[in-house]
This record gives sequence, C-alpha cells and structure tokens, in this order.
Amino acid sequence: MTGTGRSLRRLAGVPVSELRLVGDKRAQALAALEIETVLDLLTHYPRRYVDRTRQAALADLAPGEEAVVLATVRAAHGRRTRQGRSLVELDVDDGTGALRITFFNQAWRTKQLPVGTEALFFGKLDLYRGRRRMTNPIVDLVGNRTGRLVPIYPTSERAGIAGWEFGSWVEEALERAGTFADPLPGEVRDRLGLVDRTTAFRAIHAPGNFHERDQARRRLAFDELLRLQLQVVRRRIEIESQARAIRHLVDPPPDRALVDAFLAGLPFAPTPAQRRAVDRIKADLAGPLPMHRLLQGDVGSGKTVVALAALLTAVQGGHQGALMAPTEVLAEQHFLSVRRLLADLEVPDPGRLGGRRPLGLALLTNRVGAADRGRLRRELDAGEIDLVVGTHALLTEDVQFKSLGVVVIDEQHRFGVEQRAALHAKGRQSGGSDPDLLVMTATPIPRTAAMVVFGDLDVTELDEMPPGRTPVTTSWARHPRQEAAVWQRVRDEVAAGHRAYVVCPLVEGSERVQAASATAEEQRLAAGPLEGLRVGLLHGQMKSADKEQVMDGFRAGALEVLVATTVIEVGVDVPEASVMVVEDAQRFGIAQLHQLRGRVGRSPLPSWCYLLSTADAPDAVRRLEALEQSTDGFELAEVDLELRGEGTILGARQKGRSDLKLASLRRGDRPLVEAARKVAEELLAGDPALEAASDLADEVELFVGEEEAAFLAKS
Repeated sequence: MTGTGRSLRRLAGVPVSELRLVGDKRAQALAALEIETVLDLLTHYPRRYVDRTRQAALADLAPGEEAVVLATVRAAHGRRTRQGRSLVELDVDDGTGALRITFFNQAWRTKQLPVGTEALFFGKLDLYRGRRRMTNPIVDLVGNRTGRLVPIYPTSERAGIAGWEFGSWVEEALERAGTFADPLPGEVRDRLGLVDRTTAFRAIHAPGNFHERDQARRRLAFDELLRLQLQVVRRRIEIESQARAIRHLVDPPPDRALVDAFLAGLPFAPTPAQRRAVDRIKADLAGPLPMHRLLQGDVGSGKTVVALAALLTAVQGGHQGALMAPTEVLAEQHFLSVRRLLADLEVPDPGRLGGRRPLGLALLTNRVGAADRGRLRRELDAGEIDLVVGTHALLTEDVQFKSLGVVVIDEQHRFGVEQRAALHAKGRQSGGSDPDLLVMTATPIPRTAAMVVFGDLDVTELDEMPPGRTPVTTSWARHPRQEAAVWQRVRDEVAAGHRAYVVCPLVEGSERVQAASATAEEQRLAAGPLEGLRVGLLHGQMKSADKEQVMDGFRAGALEVLVATTVIEVGVDVPEASVMVVEDAQRFGIAQLHQLRGRVGRSPLPSWCYLLSTADAPDAVRRLEALEQSTDGFELAEVDLELRGEGTILGARQKGRSDLKLASLRRGDRPLVEAARKVAEELLAGDPALEAASDLADEVELFVGEEEAAFLAKS
C-alpha cells in the first residue's frame, strides 16, 4: 500500500489483515462487523465525536443530567443478584469527583474495564441510596488518543473490539494509502464548495475541529448520493434510448372522448390536484417518450380517478390498458370500483349495430378458472377487452394484448424492477410500442427519498383531499379502562347502522399462524366485548371465494364488525365503516398504521381509529404519538424516515454496497440530493457509459454491485 492516487477499487482489494496492527484474531472480529477490506474500514465512519476540551466534570453534574464523562476505573467487582442477574460495579473518578458505574447482565465488563482503564461513560446520573450512579452507560475506550476531537466508532464490544483500536487502524490505513484518486471534476467541486477526497477521508476520521468534520461529511455524503443518482439517471437514459413511444390521442373527436365523458360523469368534481395530475399525464402520453411517472398521494386522495384517466386515454386512441395490483383482494376491490365508475362508457365499434359497444372490462387473477381464463386471453389478444385489472397473473407468458398502451401499477413498493420490466415488455409482444407506465403508491415517501428510490420516474403528488372525506380522529388507548371505551364506541357505531374493523396484531411466523390468531380473536370478541354483534373474519389463508363472500357481507351490512389481518391494508372501500381498531398497534409501522386508518373516514360520517397498545419503547411511543397528532401521510413519512433511517426505504431498490452511511434522505440533505441529481444528469448527457469519467463509472459498479450494474445495462 504505497504510492499516490489510490482508488477506492484498489482499497477494496486490500484485506484489513495487511495492516500491521490487525492480526488474525482482530481480522476475524472485524469480519463479524462486515469489515474485510481497507475500504470497508475507511467507510466505517465514526458515529459521533467527543470534544475532550469540553468533557463534563463529575463534580459539576447534577442528578438527572445526561452527560459524557472521562474517568479512570479505581475499583471493579462483579457478583450475582438474588434474582440471578449478573451485576458489575465500578468505582470511577476524574479528579473532580467519584461515581459508581453499574452494569446489569454484562459480566464481560470486568475484563473490558480493569482497574486503571480510562474510558468515556455516557449516561444519565442518578442517586441510589445517596450515592451518585450511572446504570448501563455507553462505554468508549479512548486509549491514548489526545486529539481535541476524538472519533467514537460503532464497535462490537462483545467481539472484543475497542473504539480506540479503530482509531489506530484507520490512522495506519490513511497513512499508507497516501493521496486518494478523486473522480469528481474540479469544476464540480469548486461550484459546490466540496473538499477533495483525500481531505475528506482524513478529516472524517481525524478532524481538527467540527467545521472540518462537517466539510468532510458533506463531500463523502455527496459521493454516496451521486453514485445512486448516476445509477437511476443512467437507467432512465437506457430506457429512453431504446424506447418506441405511442403518441396517444389526447384531444379526440367527441365520439371517442372517453376521458372527458368519464370526468364529467363523476358524482363529484375532481380536485385541482387531480386535474393538474391528469394534465401532466396527458402531456406525457402525447410526448415523444414513453411515460415513466410515479403518482403518490395520501390515503383517499383520489389516485384511482387519475389512473383511470390515464388508462382511458389509451383506450380512446384504440389501445388497451392494464391495472396491476399486488394482491387478489386489492385487484378485486379495484375491479369493483372501476366497473362502478366506468359503467356507462361506450367505445366505437364498426362491427356492432349502432357502431358502439360498452367498454370492455375484465378481471384476471389466479382464481379465474381455466375456461374463463382461456376466454379472457382470446378477448385480450383480439382487443375486445379494453381494460384489464389483475395481479401478477398478468405477467404470465400466455397473456397477450392486441395493443397495450398504458400500464398502471398500484403499490409499487411490492413489485421488483424485473416485474415492471416484464409488464412493460408486453407491449412489444406483437411488434408494438412500449406502453406508458404510471406507478401509484398510497404510502407517501419524502420527495428527497423519491428522487433516490424512484429516480427513473417523474413524480406527481396529489396533495389535496377530495370532498366528502372526513378527518379521522385517532386515539392511542394505553390502558385497559380505555380499551373498554373503545369497544363501547364500536357498539355505539354499529347501533347507529355503521360498521367497524378490528385488525389483529402481526404474529411472528407464517400466514397460517396469523390466520389462527385472527380466528381466536374473532371468537373472543364475539363471545365477550362484542357479544350480540354480527362479527366476521377475513385473513389471507381463506379461499378467494370465501374472502369475497365475507367482504360482500360486510359491505351489505350482513356483517357489522370485520376482524381481519392486514389483508385489508389497502384498497378496501366500505363507506359505512366508521371505526378502525388496531390491536397491539406497536407491532405495525407508521405507513401500515396510516394505511389501516385509511379504511375509515371514506364518507361524511365522523370516524375514529383506535390504537390499542401498552408499549413504552421510545420508538413505539414516537410512532403512536405521531399517528395521534397527524393525518398527513407526507408528514408521517418524514417521521418514519427519521425513526427507521434510510435502510428500509433503500430496500425498495436492488442494492449492493450502496446503502447510505453518511448521507441522509431526511430533510437536511435534500440540497445535496438535488445537487447530486443535477451533476449526474450533466455527466451522463451525451456520455451514458461515463467513458470520459471511467473512475466514477468504476465506483458506481463497485458500490452498486456488478449484478445490478449488468441489469441496468440491459434495462
């Protein structure tokens, strides 16, 4: 490891065992942290920094204060409590005062912190029997590091790795690596005020002050975001370069004006947001490239109306449309809704008496029998079906279209990129053009995240609610006495002629286990708090015909309360439902709870959502309080991102090394995300293979992973 201009690819090829200070045992311990190469080590960034000139003095701390103290262990001993728990007690001091440190169930601390050890202890000071104490504090061994800012690394203390060891390994790695190759053009660095990569790597691990640390983080975070943006922008360019677009008929003669007839026949006026979305989509459909658009809107914001306008644009030009949903229940719900909304529409047909026929609509799922499936296939191939609603059954090779013009995919996060590509290819089966693609999600994600996850899609937001939707009053029932009031609310609403959902908790294990749990809960409620009410059951293990029968009974009022698993999370539309009860609500994420809440409030009726939970874990409390305080899906998406971090959202992508380590999709890094997008577009304009920036192309392949890079190349 000598020389200059060190690329990240070269560092990725050097095992950490080549460092003088890393022996075989340490290399094995690092491997447990997924640190196997020098690049892995250098991108294992500090989680925080301690300013040693601003350490809290023990003498100045008051009970209840949370602080970091630098102290030396003067005495240490371990024992067992009467309950059989291990107890380690340390007496420490920092020259100004003394403190008792207590660890429960961490017997290994006696080996980690022998007498004479200097360490940083982070925790809350309290009093126990008159003695100052910290219980189970975070510990960092600082060794002999004397810098003003001491980096604190994420470590595995159980594996025997101390934070100070990282500092020495990183110091050696940086020294031997020398100067780093910088793939970012100097003009871009200057324009964005970014430091060079060598400065960035050195300052992130050993900053002289917090300004240097911030500058280093900004540069390395930008690099992470640029690699992601290059990936999605290049994929879009690949798609566009191979595209064969349909120029759709957006201003048809009156006898073909299906979109105008549909919008005029709605029982309500579309919102301005819906009209803007429809206009934007019509411009896409008339354009020279196939549409690739993400339509995201909150629960009940009217995405279906916009989607139908897109599908009908295809039909009025003589093409077909397909609406694809992730589950049979959702596909069936969409079909019923579409059939109701489009019941009176007709299309020209010279072969029919009068020259017109009803709009051809079909449902295709795996539960369709062989005979009906064969008939549907023939009618799709012949163009007699104008719109088809279905599940992944639409992707099978035996399903062919005469001329597929527009594809709408609902709940995109449940589909992989390959499935999108397979449906897209359906348009070329008979030598046709590429269908236009509209992706819908009712699980809003922050715009910054959308630029990364759905970077190959244009984004349209429905940020207004249609008239007739009632805000749902949400309450977190924390105690048994509050739960009793919840069941009384259910009884009162049923007595008023309304209906209620009860969603059973997620259960670890198979769908069969969840079904059993829901069945048991339905029996408990019917014999207890909801005795005398007509209670039904819906779960994923039921046959499709049985599920449909239950939903029909619930819609018609033959069933008054529906006990269900999350099979009802999206798409189910029963306007008479006015109460949603979610049991063990802490087991659900924010997005899922918001979706469940969206099953009520679908009419002018006052509506309620009750979250039953005795949870006291900080994250659970934050989630449930957020649901109580806000019904805004976009606002809740920001809270969700803050709580869960980027990993879960990036899970919607295929990914290799490219999980974000420094960059954040939270509000703070939005300018960086947008800057990275702009730079990616500049670099790829006229040079989609990045031949003029081969070092950068190599890094994208290194961090994105060869498998996805190959996939993107064929997209």
